[in-house]
Amino acid sequence: MEYEASFLLQSLQSSFCYFFFSFALCFSIFSFLPYLVRLKAWCKCDVCRGYVTSSWSTEFDNLCDWYTHLLKNSPSRTIHIHVLGNTITANPDNVEYMLKTRFDNYPKGKPFSAILGDLLGRGIFNVDGDTWKFQRKMASLELGSVSIRSFAFEIVTSEIKHRLLPFLSSTASDEQDRVLDLQDVFQRFTFDNICRFSFGLDPGCLELSLPMSEFAMAFDLASRLCAKRALSLSPLVWKAKRLLNLGSEKKLKKAIRLINILADEVIKQRRKLGFSTHLDLLSRFMGTVNDDAYLRDIVVSFLLAGRDTVAAALTSIFWLMAKHPEVTTAILEESDRVMGPTQELATFQQLRDMHYLQATVYESMRLYPPVQFDSKFPQEDDVLPDGTVVKRGTRVTYHPYAMGRMEEVWGPDCLEFKPERWLKKGIFWPESPFKYPVFQAGFRVCLGKDLALVEIKSVMLAVIRGFEIEVDEPDNSPRFAPGLTATVSGGLPVLVRQRRRRS
Repeated sequence: MEYEASFLLQSLQSSFCYFFFSFALCFSIFSFLPYLVRLKAWCKCDVCRGYVTSSWSTEFDNLCDWYTHLLKNSPSRTIHIHVLGNTITANPDNVEYMLKTRFDNYPKGKPFSAILGDLLGRGIFNVDGDTWKFQRKMASLELGSVSIRSFAFEIVTSEIKHRLLPFLSSTASDEQDRVLDLQDVFQRFTFDNICRFSFGLDPGCLELSLPMSEFAMAFDLASRLCAKRALSLSPLVWKAKRLLNLGSEKKLKKAIRLINILADEVIKQRRKLGFSTHLDLLSRFMGTVNDDAYLRDIVVSFLLAGRDTVAAALTSIFWLMAKHPEVTTAILEESDRVMGPTQELATFQQLRDMHYLQATVYESMRLYPPVQFDSKFPQEDDVLPDGTVVKRGTRVTYHPYAMGRMEEVWGPDCLEFKPERWLKKGIFWPESPFKYPVFQAGFRVCLGKDLALVEIKSVMLAVIRGFEIEVDEPDNSPRFAPGLTATVSGGLPVLVRQRRRRS
């Protein structure tokens, strides 16, 4: 009797699960149909056919290179991917219009917020309107203070001296040449750095004696899976998987749960021990925000922005310098003039005095911006300066990667790596942020820009003054993995050797 009752219960549970799954699947399919209609999924134009069939991949290594090709051949430097409902532009006038002139009409938008909502919640990079204005003002006051900038610089120099350089030295001292993934090293370094700066937490990712922290691995996984959401033809696909707790959405939920547990514990302990004497962002924000969930969203947003972007920038810089050894030589000569040949780490003022170093960073990010594109969703129908009509609620994307390759913007040598283009009589001379929106521009210009540049330049100098970096197969163009930032698929394999002392 008990066996029959148990068998009946299992049958009912199986039937219910089957019914629920079938219902969810049918609901997704029927919900998906109007989405296909709205996006003109039947479009047979060459561009849409190339995207749907991935035929572009026979000629181009990366989707961003194909978009660049299409944008170069468009008279307005604007194209339409109908099946995605996406208008993409590399026109500086359009960028200024979206990011400044009609900023209020081009918010991040709900579709973007939904993709990162589980990870970033109400954090600054995932909100619009009054919530964004409040966090922007608060973050601007904190990041602009002398004390926080000094604190950030101290963390960077400490991480370089006590972790990054010893880590590279241990590799360089091996009797046999050992290939090292420099991209992975930079990701570990920047994660340690941004965690200490944002949370006052030290995950120790570059400690040779410690395994990779669970927090770092969870954060990596959550970032990748959120980016995977953006690749879905319809948000209904990942939303259905989230509803049913299946596949990638199940993994994402588990990763975010771990991030939240750790973040909540850090906030709890900081409140218990006091925060008024601490300089990390979490402690600074605690003086204004009492909602712990809100605090967690704010700080995790800074972790996402400050980690992967800097690592991506450093990876591209070292790949380009491997192809152009004359640039490394020029940086070494400049640093010797400013610092002398034996000083290990540069001071804040010395970094400011190295104009060729600054030009190299900007030139690298012109060709390989850490964030290759950014999208907005207009609240009202509009017409861009080049005459392109955009409909309310559709996606409009500006493309810094393609913009760095436009001849009318950068000249006939736009594909060449030439730091000198940023110098006038040896002095660094910035361009309009609307032709170079690597740090965004207008009202949403990156608040952490100066901190990021200091970190990038500090790492560059310390590494090239101490080591010779030989990139494996430097002539191969990077292939980018799908993600929120320009992560190189397969990493950046290098050989590290001690640089001989210069006199």
